[in-house]
This record gives sequence, structure tokens and C-alpha cells, in this order.
Amino acid sequence: MDTIDQIKGYHAHVYYDAASKVAASALRDAVEETFEVELGRWHDAPIGPHPCGSYQIAFAPELFGALVPWLALNRGDLTVFVHPDTGHALADHSAHVIWLGESRALNLDALR
Repeated sequence: MDTIDQIKGYHAHVYYDAASKVAASALRDAVEETFEVELGRWHDAPIGPHPCGSYQIAFAPELFGALVPWLALNRGDLTVFVHPDTGHALADHSAHVIWLGESRALNLDALR
């Protein structure tokens, strides 16, 4: 059985397209001003398992209780995909996921 001590951190992936990139940028700026996180690069096209443009927010387990509810309330119409980092990428992106907004089909073959 999995235990929470396996969680090294979390990743939140903010999904966007050309029409929502301004909103994604505003959310990114607000996250950076409010929380101690690591922000990943902008990817305007699908990359890895992600089906559309995205950027990553990496954060410590201790921030989960503050950041994830904040994202739920402040994401607007953006979809945010949240998962733990346990070192098991396939399970982290399939069995252990949280969707804020509309869920999307991921390219899980990219993780196999």
C-alpha cells in the first residue's frame, strides 16, 4: 500500500491555449507573488503526457493545503492538473491525480 511519506513534492500543471495564455500568465504571476514554488518553462504545444500548452508549478508537500485550494478558487476557466511526485511517473499521472476544472485525456504512453 502506498503511504504519504513517499510524496517528495507536488506538481500542478496549468493548461492553456492561445486564447487563454493571458489568463495563464496572470495566474502564474499571482502564484509567484503568493507562494514559494518553482515555476517551470512555458510549453505552448503538448509535451510529454500533457495534451496542450502548459507550465508546471512544483511545490513542497507542506504547501498542498494552501496552494491547491487557492488554485481551485483563482484558476478562472483554466484547467489545472495536480499530482504527487513519488518517483513513479505513470502512477503519479494516472492513479494519483487531482483535476481542477475539466479533466483531459493524457498521453500516458509518453511515460511508459
